[in-house]
Amino acid sequence: MTAAAVVVAHPDDETLWAGGEIMAHPDLGWVVVSLCRASDPDRARRFAEALRALGATGVMGDLDDSPDQPPLSPEVVEKFVFDLLPARRYVRVLTHGPRGEYTRHRRHEETCRAVLSLWCRDAIEADEVWLFAYEDDGEGGLPRPAAQAQVRRPLSPGLWQRKLDIVTRVYGFAPGSWEFRAAPQEEAFQPLRNRDDARAVLARACRREGEHA
Repeated sequence: MTAAAVVVAHPDDETLWAGGEIMAHPDLGWVVVSLCRASDPDRARRFAEALRALGATGVMGDLDDSPDQPPLSPEVVEKFVFDLLPARRYVRVLTHGPRGEYTRHRRHEETCRAVLSLWCRDAIEADEVWLFAYEDDGEGGLPRPAAQAQVRRPLSPGLWQRKLDIVTRVYGFAPGSWEFRAAPQEEAFQPLRNRDDARAVLARACRREGEHA
């Protein structure tokens, strides 16, 4: 069976940034990996319910997700991704962009770098990797599709409502919350179809992280 994977830092990221894409293509046999919150029983329950609503399977890890976001070594994050993915071969892998989707969540950025590093080393086999492609105006701004996004998927009213239902009824975010307002009706992605492109993105991301250190 054809399989596609979504690798995210937190349960709810898969729905916010790619829920419509997952539900629109059930034939891809989606598996969702969340690196954080496995020991949070409420979030773990909601993640399992969200997967059922999305028509996907998935697994959670318990990567450090403390509020101060201490930097994690690439080796630690890569091991989490590698160990949690239930297969090594995918037709497509979706994950965070190198700057995340908003200013600033370090775990999103680290997840992106880990997935790209594993792909470049052939530890993950995938025909292509798609990065979530959103940007904001800085702290507090709502994410929007990035200007350079090569793939943009406007969601039909029905599909968007299904996505919002997962955000509110499953994950429990109130209408008017940041998550509700941030959930895009148009989903956006930046496809990387070869490892040279991935290496270029990874090199820029690592340089940027070094400047922040």
